[in-house]
Amino acid sequence: MSEDLGTVDRAVLNAFQGGFPVVERPFEPAAAALADHGVDIDADELLARVQDLDDAGVLTRFGALINAEAIGGTATLVATHAPEDSYDEHAEMVNAYPEVAHNYEREHPHLNMWFVVSVAEESRVEEVLAEIEAETGEKTYNLPKQQEFHVGAKFPVEGPQTQDLDCSDLGPDVTPTDSQSLTADELDLVLEIQDGLPVTATPYADVADEIDADVDWVLETIQRFNMEGKVRRVGVIPNHYALGYSENGMTVWDVPDEVIDEVGPAIAEFDFVTHCYERPRHDDVWPYNFFAMTHGRSEAESQERIQQVRDRMAEHWDVSEDDWDTLFSTRILKKTGIRLDERARQNTETA
Repeated sequence: MSEDLGTVDRAVLNAFQGGFPVVERPFEPAAAALADHGVDIDADELLARVQDLDDAGVLTRFGALINAEAIGGTATLVATHAPEDSYDEHAEMVNAYPEVAHNYEREHPHLNMWFVVSVAEESRVEEVLAEIEAETGEKTYNLPKQQEFHVGAKFPVEGPQTQDLDCSDLGPDVTPTDSQSLTADELDLVLEIQDGLPVTATPYADVADEIDADVDWVLETIQRFNMEGKVRRVGVIPNHYALGYSENGMTVWDVPDEVIDEVGPAIAEFDFVTHCYERPRHDDVWPYNFFAMTHGRSEAESQERIQQVRDRMAEHWDVSEDDWDTLFSTRILKKTGIRLDERARQNTETA
């Protein structure tokens, strides 16, 4: 599908995977910013193009990418083994749990199923994993995030290099707070925008109408959430498969503990590393403590990027062949997204 995109569509995708204006009519300043970068477009055409990209499945949504961890509750990555002769039945049992948000088949001789558990109460993680183990007869390996070095998930396309265009300063003047919980009104807003904003000329006003709120409050709250980290970014959220990023490689590394704080930021500098974490090892089963997710549009591009990660690793420690692996995803088993309803409600102040 990516080969069907025109020059202007490519400019829009490169420009607005973050940094979209948080003002009542955001497509007007967004179009002006593109025009300043040599892309001849007005607000109406920009809106129409985002609508078309959304309708065509090039976008998963348009709007605010919520940071689920900052909203409340917790999520963790889990690995398990599924027997080849009953793999699909095993997947059905795992996927039946509403707490399982994503599930992938990955290439590994033993740990060939990887899923994300998202819960409102951290204690529920162990309960869910115990239930899955009892039902499937297979052990699970919990790999919670210990350090986050980078979460980006941006996917540039060939075309106008407008990635440096950032309109996030176009919005109300707000002051961040140190509140970790949500008010009841903020909960309503989070639940309304978690699947995206309406692709209209006045998306924030339309959200305000839906939750019976003042548009200025919606603008101020989204802008403040952006500054506080409750929102990772506002913009177009691409479907990376539609853009040709078919090679999804999870590279894992046994990084010496004494250098991991140096290695993490160094690997996070690569723009093609979309996620970068420290996670725990599991004795005799899983020796790796560092995860770096890369995406490529071909096997050759993917291998080149993995080699760049390895070369950067080698600047910090002596990497051997036994110190790393790449697990490519071969099938999406479940991808509902992390639902925020229960997690956000649990973290909402009560009167």
